[in-house]
Amino acid sequence: MYVSNDPDITLFNAGHPSKKTVTLTFDDGPARVLPELLDILKKEKVPAVFFWQSRLLYPGRPWKRVLEEGHQVGTHSSKHSNYGKLTPNEQVQDLRRSKLKIESITGQDVKLFRPPFGQYNKHTIAAAKELGLSTILWRISSMDWELKEEPEQIITNVLENLEDGAIILLHELTQTAAALPGLIAGIRDKGYEFSLL
Repeated sequence: MYVSNDPDITLFNAGHPSKKTVTLTFDDGPARVLPELLDILKKEKVPAVFFWQSRLLYPGRPWKRVLEEGHQVGTHSSKHSNYGKLTPNEQVQDLRRSKLKIESITGQDVKLFRPPFGQYNKHTIAAAKELGLSTILWRISSMDWELKEEPEQIITNVLENLEDGAIILLHELTQTAAALPGLIAGIRDKGYEFSLL
């Protein structure tokens, strides 16, 4: 569970007056496993948010499906640098470069930003605000990047920590794709629906 009292950081979705909701987010794409993730999300009718490193986004990646199928896209920096270790100017430049590249390829305005490693400082927040970006972290981490051989543990990590409005951290990884159908089913079994940000 991630806890922050920073008013400039979002850990929860906007919520719904009569439904319990969570938001699935996928970092570090667009990756080779993206089509498989999209197939599962489409079959299950689940919207999600993708935070992309702009260096990985090029016309050959199947990014169009993400937008056509109703998902959201945000920036996850140009190349996954730790913003806490960059100067204020380097942060602004990297974030602007990433935002503009994603917008130029997709034709969509980018409004969401997730700092790499979840690391940020006051300059990161200022850079995001300057560029019209909301800074999004997460409430629940699946720890999927550490569980290559244990997709079932990814599911357990999320289901044991569910709460209304929680933003869930996932990555575009093979083990995450393997866990995703069970994860979606488990979340629904606990009475939750899925929402965007």
